[in-house]
Amino acid sequence: MDRSFNSVTRPRWTQILFLPIISFLCMLTWPCTADAAAQELHKGFEATPNPSISSFQPLLNDSSDKFSFGFLRVNSTQLALAVLHVPSGEPLWIANSTTLSRWSDHTKTFFNGSLVLSDPRTRTFWSTQTQGDKLVLLNNSNLQIQKALDNRNNVPTILWQSFDHPTNTLVETQNFTSTMTLVSSNGLYSMRLGNDFIGLYAKFDSDSDQIYWKHKALQARAQIVEGGGPIHVRVDPDGWLGMYQNETAPVDVESFNSFQRTLEGLLMVRLEPDGNLKAYYWSGSSWGLDYQAISDTCELPNPCGSYGLCTPGTGCSCLDNSTEFSSGECSSGSPSYSNDPCTDPESQNIIRVLRREGVDVPFKELMRYETTSSLEACENSCETNCSCYGSVYNNASGFCYILDYPIQTLLGTGDDNKAGYFKIREEADKKRMDPGFRGGDRSAGSGFVMFDGGNRVRKLQGLGE
Repeated sequence: MDRSFNSVTRPRWTQILFLPIISFLCMLTWPCTADAAAQELHKGFEATPNPSISSFQPLLNDSSDKFSFGFLRVNSTQLALAVLHVPSGEPLWIANSTTLSRWSDHTKTFFNGSLVLSDPRTRTFWSTQTQGDKLVLLNNSNLQIQKALDNRNNVPTILWQSFDHPTNTLVETQNFTSTMTLVSSNGLYSMRLGNDFIGLYAKFDSDSDQIYWKHKALQARAQIVEGGGPIHVRVDPDGWLGMYQNETAPVDVESFNSFQRTLEGLLMVRLEPDGNLKAYYWSGSSWGLDYQAISDTCELPNPCGSYGLCTPGTGCSCLDNSTEFSSGECSSGSPSYSNDPCTDPESQNIIRVLRREGVDVPFKELMRYETTSSLEACENSCETNCSCYGSVYNNASGFCYILDYPIQTLLGTGDDNKAGYFKIREEADKKRMDPGFRGGDRSAGSGFVMFDGGNRVRKLQGLGE
């Protein structure tokens, strides 16, 4: 990546690919032995990674010693700046998640009004680009760069804060606004806010941005006023995700299992690698599942992988009946064409068609459709559209759903009134997929947590396991 500065812009979908590796490595070796960290860093501060540290080197602690900012060792040779929850060793925020520097004495972080991570022999990896006086870590895990106290109000001026640049996690009291994006650790899924809703989006290819979950404000306690400003959401310590337009009353409350229960541990919300939005609370010894936006596995954006079929109560199979999913593969095609059929007509010659009855699209209430008179008309609409990867027709309603992104998991319904038409590259290489429904979050080579019995959370013992 050529960009030297990436913290003061909205995160891209690729910005936090290293988070699962970071979480796993830190859990293995936390706590770490190091000198006591400061509670404020001032201009002139600089530090280099200690070669004897195997996981995390604290540089700055909050006043409660529950959170720490410092060097996080990744894959033994790389380094990230991170804020951790000390009791669990869980990374809550990563600064340079895509541009990892080396764990060496040539790498350093310093504060000169900006917080900077650099390697003098190469370039600046990351910077806040500020002119502050000190760096502090608040007791809610928010890392701030502040100017000196304003004598009139006796409060510091905040120039920059990590709460304004979330990665995949929100914690208590952290405002998530319409200018921010939460991105899953594998970069495939994101959370954004609309005028009156929370939306989860899938990036199935470089051009797609398919919404697959939408929670609209019920406006039971307060109304959204047109022109009254954008909405924001916040994790409340009493066990709910609140949607606000102003600070008087929430326009929507999404309750967690711990709603209005007294909890002394930390609450956090995380966008997981399978695309689900989940809340967890820290019990003092482990993270417990407190909420999940999508409770039905088959309603997740891609639980069985490309060209997979998810049947509620049964599990995963393949759209192509000739392929057994038990091997963990669906070999009917790849998630994208190597050549774009719209710009390379020759690539149309290596595409075959798969038809399947008894299939439906997930999250269809959020998908684009057109009304056609017959199955043949629906198929023809896709066949003549070079940007169409497939279509699903409902004979009862006449709805024709056009899939303008690479084929992902479809729903198995057993209803022959619903039929699918899918384009497949003949030479497509087999795409390796994890078997579905293994009692844990499915992820393509990444993931933070796996569930034991649906309640307790333990760390993965290896990526993709």
